[in-house]
Amino acid sequence: MVGEARRAATALAGSLGFGETGRGRVAIVATEAATNLSKHATGGEILIQGIEAGEFGGVEILALDRGPGMADVDRCMSDGYSTAGSPGTGLGAMSRLSGTFDVHSLPELGTAALSRLWAGASPGASSFAGLEFGAVSVPLAGEEVCGDCWAIDGDEGRALVLVVDGLGHGPQAAEAARKAVGSFAEAAARLEPAEVLKAAHAALGGTRGAALAVARIDRERGEVRFAGVGNISGVIYGSVDEAGRTSMVSHNGTVGHTVRKIQEFVYPWTPGSTLIMHSDGVATQWRLDRYAGLSAKHPGLIAGTLHRDFRRPRDDATVVVARDCGPGRP
Repeated sequence: MVGEARRAATALAGSLGFGETGRGRVAIVATEAATNLSKHATGGEILIQGIEAGEFGGVEILALDRGPGMADVDRCMSDGYSTAGSPGTGLGAMSRLSGTFDVHSLPELGTAALSRLWAGASPGASSFAGLEFGAVSVPLAGEEVCGDCWAIDGDEGRALVLVVDGLGHGPQAAEAARKAVGSFAEAAARLEPAEVLKAAHAALGGTRGAALAVARIDRERGEVRFAGVGNISGVIYGSVDEAGRTSMVSHNGTVGHTVRKIQEFVYPWTPGSTLIMHSDGVATQWRLDRYAGLSAKHPGLIAGTLHRDFRRPRDDATVVVARDCGPGRP
C-alpha cells in the first residue's frame, strides 16, 4: 500500500505541474499517510485527487480508517509520540508539509486525515464565494470510471453545487454524468437550479439518464434554492429543525428520460451553515451529531467520514460538502 500510494500521488503531482521539491513533499505526505494506515488501521484506504483554488492547482490526500482512533489528537501530532514503536513523526510531518491539514479521530470509530498540497504558493483557506468545499467521488470497486460527478460554479457571494449520478455504473453511467456536468457548466452562470435541471434533461436525451440535483447558495439573501430529480440527498446543517438539520426535497424521475415535475424549494442559510449532498451510493441514516467535533472540521473530512462509514458497496459514491466561512470572511 505504501509504495502504491506514493507512486500514485507523485504521478498526479507531476501531471499538475509540481516541481521536484513539490513532488518530494507530496511523496512524503503520501508515504506517512499510508504508513499510519498499515500500522494502526482496520479497513483503511487512501483517496488521492487533483484540486483547484482559483489559479492554484494541488493534490489532496485523504486517509481514512476504522482503527482504534486517538483519544488525544494534539498529543499524537507531537513529534516523538507513537503507539506503534515508530519514530512518531507521521502526523506532525504531514501537517508541516501541507498547505492545508486537518484530522478528526474518535476512539473506537477511526481516524480521517486530510492534506492539501499546492504546486505553487499556498492559496490559504482556498474558499470560493465565501464557502469552503470538500468532496469524495469514487467508482464501484472494479470499475475504471465513476458514474457519479459533481461540479461547483458561481461568483462572489453565490455558488451553485451540482451532484449527478448516472444510472447504474460503468462507462455508460459516466457518459451521462459527464454530459450533465457539461450542461451545468454552460448554464450555471445564468440560470436558477430548476432551469439547470431542464437544460440537463434536454442534454441527457439518448444517454442512460441520471439522478441530478442543484443547490444555489446565496449568502447575501441567506437562502438555498434547491431542485432535484432522483435519489440525490441534500441536507443543510445549522437551520430549521431542533436538531439543526434540514432535509431538502427531490422529485422522482430520471433526468434525460422521465421527469414529471421540476420544482425549486427555498431553505434558510445562515453564517456557518453546512450543505451536504450525496448520491445514493451513500446511505442516508448518518447524522453529524454522532461524531463529536466533526462539524467544525474541514469539509473534506466530513465528506471522507461519511464515505467511510456509510458507503454502499455496490454502487459509485459521491459526497460534496460546502460550509459557510462565517461573518466577516470572504
